[in-house]
Amino acid sequence: MNVGIVGLGLIGGSMAKAYAAAEHRVLGADINRVILDFAILAGAVAAPLDDTTLPECKLVLLAIPPQAAVEWLQANCGKISRDAVVIDLCGTKRVVCNACFPLAEKHGFRFIGGHPMAGTHNSSFKYAKANLFRGAPMVLVPPEGCDMALLERIKHLLEPAGFGKLSVTTAEEHDRVIAFTSQMAHVVSNAYIKSPTATVHKGFSAGSYKDLTRVAWLNPDMWAELMLENRDCMLYELDVLLENLKAYRDAIAQDDFSALRQLLDEGRRIKELVDGR
Repeated sequence: MNVGIVGLGLIGGSMAKAYAAAEHRVLGADINRVILDFAILAGAVAAPLDDTTLPECKLVLLAIPPQAAVEWLQANCGKISRDAVVIDLCGTKRVVCNACFPLAEKHGFRFIGGHPMAGTHNSSFKYAKANLFRGAPMVLVPPEGCDMALLERIKHLLEPAGFGKLSVTTAEEHDRVIAFTSQMAHVVSNAYIKSPTATVHKGFSAGSYKDLTRVAWLNPDMWAELMLENRDCMLYELDVLLENLKAYRDAIAQDDFSALRQLLDEGRRIKELVDGR
């Protein structure tokens, strides 16, 4: 199968390596020609994805930011085979799906939103791995009226990536939940590390510090775009967090052991309820 991949960073590069390892022919595109050449040299990409090779692809993966994915599809939708499936791998879904579902319907190919729930704080092809998605969840946002036949086809097309579970949702629900599970985690981590005390943490920090600050090391351009595109959901989660933090601050400021203990116990019990021991 010919697989086109647009964007050869961590996500797109890992997809390229996974499909190449499964002996599919990967055609790649990246705004940085050096990255494309390196991917070809590494054996992850067989040839460039361009106007001549795009019509040969049965699967096209868009591993670029949401607005860039929309613009790429707008520019190339007329060259995509009517037998092809296009899946974006963006971190938000409303912007991409609202623009791309109508394009796919107009030009006769199938488009489905996708979000692989895997990654690291590193964001370049250098860190791409063929097994990055092995066992990881994949969230799918199909068009309205999608039937089981298309979902089965998507499942088959994604097999080389090795996802452990495929979940189906709407673009609205995806963006609401992802603001909490992903985007807020990056904001909290990034804000936490700004304490002046961070400059003297070495020798005093262990697992808790490392867990909380891992994703402070992020791609600021990508995450700023994702958060602003999802700003309504982000503002809701930020308001909830600020209200909760104020309660902790008030209890500490008032030297109120009982109130502080209750707050801490509530958080512990909610963690146990939603994630188990």
